Amino acid sequence: MALRINDTFPNLTVTTDQGSFALHDYQGDGWLILFSHPKDFTPVCTTEFGAVAQLADEWAKRNTKVIGLSVDKAEEHVKWKADIETVSGAKAGFPIIADDDLTVSKALDMLPADAYLPDGRTAADSASVRVVFIVAPNRKVQLMMTYPMSVGRNFAEVLRALDALQATYGVPLATPANWVHGQDVIVALSLDDAAATAKFGQIDKKLPYLRTTKMPA
Repeated sequence: MALRINDTFPNLTVTTDQGSFALHDYQGDGWLILFSHPKDFTPVCTTEFGAVAQLADEWAKRNTKVIGLSVDKAEEHVKWKADIETVSGAKAGFPIIADDDLTVSKALDMLPADAYLPDGRTAADSASVRVVFIVAPNRKVQLMMTYPMSVGRNFAEVLRALDALQATYGVPLATPANWVHGQDVIVALSLDDAAATAKFGQIDKKLPYLRTTKMPA
């Protein structure tokens, strides 16, 4: 299935280096970030998993579970985590989905239905399995980012995007370009000036269609 923003994230039962479970059960009542990779023991992916491990406290502050996916077996993930922790200096405590049969990658539309892993395969054979999904507590997909193999992901940006999604979740607000947590936010056009003032207090009307207000507590 092709996933789009606001689609329900599939409640797949996955096998990981920490056992098997359904994704919705793992997510619980908070947020979920799933980040996928084409192969274990690859250089860019190792640094990316390390970056996620280093941010463990930040994910926890935001009531967010993270889970990796790599197109290898669970026992390979266990071995790979030792390298990840050596490089990053942080414990990789999150689970990694074992997707050596490509079931999850195909279900999340990262690979075509007829994709297969040839003998002697390399990461290039599953190169499109480099996506970040952010899923809200209502199980709806809120964000997807797809990266090529040559570009390491910026998890500071993933964290910033998560902050923006949480700041605007379920309220008539948006965030401007380059926004970071604590800065002013944009009032949605669904509110007229009187309704915006009543709801958020003082607003700064920069243009008839661009009104900002302090980020609510």
